[in-house]
Amino acid sequence: MAGYSESKDDYLKRLARIEGQVRGIRRMVDEDVYCIDILTQVAAATKALQAVSLGLLEDHIGHCVVGAARESDEAAEAKVHEASAAIARLVRA
Repeated sequence: MAGYSESKDDYLKRLARIEGQVRGIRRMVDEDVYCIDILTQVAAATKALQAVSLGLLEDHIGHCVVGAARESDEAAEAKVHEASAAIARLVRA
């Protein structure tokens, strides 16, 4: 079971809204909307995706990392390393 399973419907709703935002941005570019207005929408979509990422990360730590810690030190260490790598990717993005 995925760590986000209990929040899956919420994530799907948020992602659908983000998908709509991105379609709106595409439409704005197609209609030659002012650059700053498009950048404002890109920033909003980016922030929304970051919020999803942080939620998924929190779910991963609360479910997958904690579950691995209950199994063994080696499993916990692997999950912590995996989470750290994911955090590094998020920070670079």
